[in-house]
Amino acid sequence: MSAYTTVFEFDFLCFNKEVAKTRGYAYIPKSDFDYLSNKVSQDEQSNLSNALKWQRKQGTEIIQVQNYAGVIFVPSGQHVEVLPKTGKASVSVEETRKIFLTMLRTLGDFKHIQWENVDIDSQKIPLLEVFIRQFLESVSHVVKRSLRSEYVTREDNLLFKKGKLSAPGQLRHNLVLKHRFYCEFDEYLKDRAENRLLKAALLKVGGYCKSHHNQKLTNELLFGFDSVPESKSFSNDLQRVRLTRGMDYYTSALEWTKLILNGLSPTSVKGGQNAPSLLFPMEQVFESFVASKLRQQLSPGCHLVTQSQSMNLVKHVTAERSMGKFNLRPDLIIEQDGKRKVVLDTKWKLLNPVAPENKYGLSQQDFYQMYAYGQKYLNGKGTLILIYPATDCFSEPLEGHFVFDGELKLWVLPYVIKANGEGGLSTPEELRNHSSFVAERSGG
Repeated sequence: MSAYTTVFEFDFLCFNKEVAKTRGYAYIPKSDFDYLSNKVSQDEQSNLSNALKWQRKQGTEIIQVQNYAGVIFVPSGQHVEVLPKTGKASVSVEETRKIFLTMLRTLGDFKHIQWENVDIDSQKIPLLEVFIRQFLESVSHVVKRSLRSEYVTREDNLLFKKGKLSAPGQLRHNLVLKHRFYCEFDEYLKDRAENRLLKAALLKVGGYCKSHHNQKLTNELLFGFDSVPESKSFSNDLQRVRLTRGMDYYTSALEWTKLILNGLSPTSVKGGQNAPSLLFPMEQVFESFVASKLRQQLSPGCHLVTQSQSMNLVKHVTAERSMGKFNLRPDLIIEQDGKRKVVLDTKWKLLNPVAPENKYGLSQQDFYQMYAYGQKYLNGKGTLILIYPATDCFSEPLEGHFVFDGELKLWVLPYVIKANGEGGLSTPEELRNHSSFVAERSGG
């Protein structure tokens, strides 16, 4: 196996080379397969069981990747790269990586991704190497601005007096050595938590990266940290991080450092201390991306509300109290002049507009959910929108719309995602003419 294996959401991993070749599965060594199988079975100890599903298919053990994308580490030192399912048939692997990272930039911990520094078009760079390169570029920026120093209190047995004499240390060490002075003094050193963490992260990625460019840059940067000791405790140093005035240039590097040393982010999956995995639930990534970009498509006077939690499906009424039950929380709401105009929900699913007999791949449960949103948030009158990722076969809005009781209408629309950040929500003429709060999508 090469340094990495690329799969898409819902693809299969298999340790049998013949079966993998025949059925189109991705091959990984049995030792790595067994490691992942064990992690999947350890529900209480590893959240990796949410991202992977072990099963037996036609007599062969396989592991299916679920709706996550990112990087899965395995003990062999190699890794599995998981890309979004939308790119499996539509675009190239390289383009899919770019689209995925463009989407990731809308997540809080990844706003610092700078594509200008990554030449993806000329090289087939896996996600792991892209992440590492981004980290190295951020550390390089810190080194160029110079590592910050601070006064560090030290104790040492010296041939000359420096700082103040430590009476306990003098008695303990120098009862015989009368010519020495056990002193306590301050030195202006680069030995501070922020620098120790950056060095620890550099050492860690040095063991993962395979790219010659990344390896070379890692070694060059470590030379700049030569006077910085290694971190004795990542958790303690993380708690000691203090970005004082003028240290803003450390921010991006430290954000990457937290991800590298912890092996996870608020939206990722931890696979174990020896082989952490950086995986992202695509529903959350898609929702975050749509919310971020949709704000740019709204007409003046409209604003977007995310994850509203003000409504409940029912109230449980007793003699003592009345309590709301079953929270209704749509992904997005468009408001205009203080009034709710549109309720939108994002679904990371692939639709098939040419399969009406299968309801185009739409879920009845999703329609029940949208109906409840419409009753509670729009009082049974208004516009509902279900947003799905655009694909080659679903690049235009589903023809027509759906009508619930009264004047509650629902549209099913594709969201076009492009690696250059263009694209947007594709809205039908009827919806644009009916309401002016959603502008035409940009970039085609």
